[in-house]
Amino acid sequence: MTVRRPTRTRAVLAALVATAAVLLGAGAPAAPDSTPEPSATVSTSSAPGTESASATTSPPAPAATASPVLVEGLDLHDATVKKVGSTFYMWGSMYGCGYEWYSGGSPWCGFGVSTASSLQGPWTTPKLLFSPTSQDPWSKRSWQETCGAGNAQGCFNPRMIIRSGWGYDDATPILWFNSPRHYSDSGANAYNVMGCASLTGPCGPGAVPNGSYNKPSLQVCSGNGDFGIIERAGARPAIVCSMPGASQLNLEELNYSGSGGTGTGVRKIAGMSGPIEGPGGWWDETTQRWILTYSDQGCGYCAGTPAGYATAPSLYSGWSAPGNVGWGYPEWGRRIFSPNACGGQPRTVTTIDGRPWQIIDLWIGQRNETAADTLITPLTYSPTTGTPGDGRPWIPPVSFPCR
Repeated sequence: MTVRRPTRTRAVLAALVATAAVLLGAGAPAAPDSTPEPSATVSTSSAPGTESASATTSPPAPAATASPVLVEGLDLHDATVKKVGSTFYMWGSMYGCGYEWYSGGSPWCGFGVSTASSLQGPWTTPKLLFSPTSQDPWSKRSWQETCGAGNAQGCFNPRMIIRSGWGYDDATPILWFNSPRHYSDSGANAYNVMGCASLTGPCGPGAVPNGSYNKPSLQVCSGNGDFGIIERAGARPAIVCSMPGASQLNLEELNYSGSGGTGTGVRKIAGMSGPIEGPGGWWDETTQRWILTYSDQGCGYCAGTPAGYATAPSLYSGWSAPGNVGWGYPEWGRRIFSPNACGGQPRTVTTIDGRPWQIIDLWIGQRNETAADTLITPLTYSPTTGTPGDGRPWIPPVSFPCR
């Protein structure tokens, strides 16, 4: 697989499964939890407002300049990336077997993982995390039938987290993903959790060690949309999700095992209305704020959607995004920091060596996206002040380069 930085000569292309305790690492069960959870609390975020961080507070220059990385020819999409030790891992959805979104009878190709010694590659040939023909323990049919076959709704957003520094702290790899058919069939949340033998799989029941499956109990992220996992060292991760119809973004803390939610979270982050999807976020140590990015339009395989942002001093309260004023104003006018996401669609955020990176799918607008590339570009957050209607120039505080 060829990986290179973009150049000026090339434009960036536009209920439950009860016996399945996830993750047996260190002999600790994953779900249900034996550790009591705190009382569930859910906040409804405030309406869009102004950027509240001080204009005089700016993060220091990074130790080294980072440039966007264009990953070409790798059949991994709606992906996420991690660096563990000296190895980079990329997990994503595969299309090469012929999967076509909502094309009846289409095969589902599964989730793959690739590794590299550098973000620039070269990346290895993707390896399946589990067989698409293995059983879906929730529906009692195969994953091929759930994700492909009849209506080909697909399964998407493979998100690998590592239970290290929180919960059982046993370094167990945990795979989350969504299967929209679970929601359309029964109204159950679309999310799934598997314990994995390693970061390269296999995952799910039968994998040794840690192999298991769980249908997570979720109170705030109870729909079927795209999602990301927000992580911070030493703290439990949180799932940030788009609700049905990409109507809004919600956020929920993961439980002690990382295989479900606690009910603590936020509904309708920053009071924003959709369509909105593809969320991800990070903790900015310098400004002591959480920053969230997302596709500020919800659409299928779009080759150029706006990227928006919101911020908060606490993960579970105080989210805000810039509002707007005027007659017939666009609600999203000031919260968008990139008008077309480098010709792609924002997918999620990952943090590598303390630096946040935006992952962008460079969709080609086809039902089969095998040929779509991925842009991984560094994010910066430099707080600014401004109030809608103040008559002053507005420069969004979040940015990423396209080349």
